Amino acid sequence: MIIEVQSLNKYYKNGENSLHALKNLSFNIEKGEFVAIMGSSGSGKSTMMNILGCLDKEFNGTYILDDINVSSIKEDKLCKVRNLKIGFIFQAFNLLPKLSALENVELPLVYAGIHKSIREEKAKQVLEKVGLGDRMYHKPNELSGGQKQRVAIARAIVNDPAIILADEPTGNLDSVSENEIMNFFKELNDQGKTIIIVSHEPEVAKFCKRILLFKDGEIIKDGENKWIF
Repeated sequence: MIIEVQSLNKYYKNGENSLHALKNLSFNIEKGEFVAIMGSSGSGKSTMMNILGCLDKEFNGTYILDDINVSSIKEDKLCKVRNLKIGFIFQAFNLLPKLSALENVELPLVYAGIHKSIREEKAKQVLEKVGLGDRMYHKPNELSGGQKQRVAIARAIVNDPAIILADEPTGNLDSVSENEIMNFFKELNDQGKTIIIVSHEPEVAKFCKRILLFKDGEIIKDGENKWIF
């Protein structure tokens, strides 16, 4: 089991008022699954993503990530857990504009304290893996949208994380690049990577093997995706 969520509740306080954003959620994700977290705006999927990504630990209930109880971990250890256990991919790519593709991919290894020669070699290997061996010294403004997202994917997998967590990863891409990126996620999953994609796009969800459908802070559907490509 790579993820265990038990009786999880999330509240947002606004003065004397309180919003119950996530309502008594319980679910598990096995290692090697390819899951889409779906739902309309305000359904709770982004809140769930922040918790799964260890970006928010202000919740009630239990969240266990790869045998680590995130619910009770101290704040000073949380950054290390995020860096080693989770590969993040975002809609806006979140690449540093002044750094080359290679330097962007190296960043998680810098934070992990890996020696420069080793991290450079690892970063080169993953850029080759995502098909950007000839673009590793280019800066983000010299790359297409699809290439930027491939750099972001390379950065996400360079530490060999337990899970890859992608938030609307094709939202800024055209349909050709979207298909290309989703097929690459499929390849990573076929190689055994656990992938969780947060999206509201049916075209993206079609690639995933399981769907968690959120509505008003609850999971209203959890099951195998019968429309998978």
